[in-house]
Amino acid sequence: MKSNSQKLSIKEKVGYSLGDLAANLVFQTLMTYLAYFYTDIYGLEANHASAIILSVGLVAAFGFNPIIGAIADRTSSRWGKFRPWILFTAIPLGVVALLAFSTPDFVYKGKVIYAVVTYTFLLLLYAANNLPYSALSGVITGDMGDRNSLSSYRFVAVMFAQFFVQVFMLPIIESAGGGDKAVGIEIVMTWLAVIGTIMLLITFFTTRERIVPKPEQKSSLTEDLKDLFKNKPWVIILVVTTLIFITLAMKGGSYVYYFQNYVDKDELTAFIKPILDFCQL
Repeated sequence: MKSNSQKLSIKEKVGYSLGDLAANLVFQTLMTYLAYFYTDIYGLEANHASAIILSVGLVAAFGFNPIIGAIADRTSSRWGKFRPWILFTAIPLGVVALLAFSTPDFVYKGKVIYAVVTYTFLLLLYAANNLPYSALSGVITGDMGDRNSLSSYRFVAVMFAQFFVQVFMLPIIESAGGGDKAVGIEIVMTWLAVIGTIMLLITFFTTRERIVPKPEQKSSLTEDLKDLFKNKPWVIILVVTTLIFITLAMKGGSYVYYFQNYVDKDELTAFIKPILDFCQL
């Protein structure tokens, strides 16, 4: 493997981290608001909404992700293996993210079909963007210190996106729509789509792939799968990660319902008022 241990600039680290900020504006919105959007804004029945989220999510996890990963790992272009995926999915991902949270006036069956189609394309494009993005950190530099630093920048961006979506997004939706959440979420998602697309393009233009595998290191998909399932630490990490994401989905999806249906707004306001007063000092 041809390695380049060139130290990364802060510009490249920040540019790379913006890719995860963009991706998590989508991911955290899906985790936190998709079920609520389907049931309380778009008007789907809870059993239909949960069936869509579960079935399409399983297809993405066991279908899209392995296929995209295998194809991306075998991509060869003048921009490298993984950066082209970020470039060519940036705009489609933004467009489909907006469409997935739009509320066209269809009959009920049409709404269900629309939800299935847009959510499927959203998860497909998310996989095509975020899997190569995640793999990109391994070929930017061979210096482990810089890789760890790159991950630190990246996870700061993730936490920022999570904080924004879970704390500020619902009030912004209500304000932008003048009380109409359907209008509000379309306005907010339009801005998030534009901002996210710009950030992904910045990631593409500010990063470089410096590590190029030797030709003899190429392997078939069958060989890759055999190697993976013989790797016990990888299998353990796969199981643990799956359980973590199930927990994240269940917890994230319940936030809005919990505060909407069980938390008394006056009591909540009284609880956080001392904090707000302190911040204004």
